[in-house]
Amino acid sequence: MGTDAPRTLLERATTLNLQTGNLLNWGGLRKKCPATPGEEVRDCIQKTLSEWSSKIGQDLNQEALEVLECTVAQAIEKINPEERDELKVSAKLFIVGSNSPSISDAVDMACSALGVAQLDSVIIAPPPVEDGISLSLEYLQPYWQELENLVQTKKIVAIGTSDLDKVLLEQLYLWAQVKPSSNQVNLASCCVMPPDLTAFAKQFDIQLLTHNDPKELLCEASFQEVLQESIQTTKAHEWTPLWLLRYSVIVKSRGIIKSKGFILQAKRNAS
Repeated sequence: MGTDAPRTLLERATTLNLQTGNLLNWGGLRKKCPATPGEEVRDCIQKTLSEWSSKIGQDLNQEALEVLECTVAQAIEKINPEERDELKVSAKLFIVGSNSPSISDAVDMACSALGVAQLDSVIIAPPPVEDGISLSLEYLQPYWQELENLVQTKKIVAIGTSDLDKVLLEQLYLWAQVKPSSNQVNLASCCVMPPDLTAFAKQFDIQLLTHNDPKELLCEASFQEVLQESIQTTKAHEWTPLWLLRYSVIVKSRGIIKSKGFILQAKRNAS
């Protein structure tokens, strides 16, 4: 396949699983500090694709597969089982494509990448709704049910939400079998926590957290652009990201980040 190997593989595959590994292990791969979470994601995807394609280009015997595993091998770092109890493994899952069963894929891939049986917490960022349509309980329900199943099968300990106001958080809490343990609030949209949300969260023991993620951390167009730049493929428009998971591993006793990274899954919609 020669230097066209990455492009040829990409144009034959139907699924792309991308893992950055531990970003703290990237060393020389990281040259600048991204200004925003969105820039960080783009930067990490681009560098992972470039690193993967440079390795594939050297392997002339690479066979075409339906599922491509795109990783930065030297950055992969599994958790030592002896240290597991001292660490908190948490993730935030950004849904990009409307496909709720993909949540279990995301959690399975994160557990596999880190070498753990379960994640301590997963926060879900619902996919952006169309203009003029408000986020509703009905819209959230299939995603939340998938998370509840993962709690029941002990793949996740606690589940949380992002950017729900008091009304929607209350609706979700009253309906859900597994109650939300946390709700993230974007401080770019409100400098102070809304009093009604604070009061409700305190009453039902829901932790309120803050974040600075944009509504769309990774959009389809942005992903296709990075794919085109990294692999020089004319068929980047056929690829759609389904979800993006950002994980962090924190040493409980010291509050130090031991590991953090991104995992992404995309599908090719070939006509």
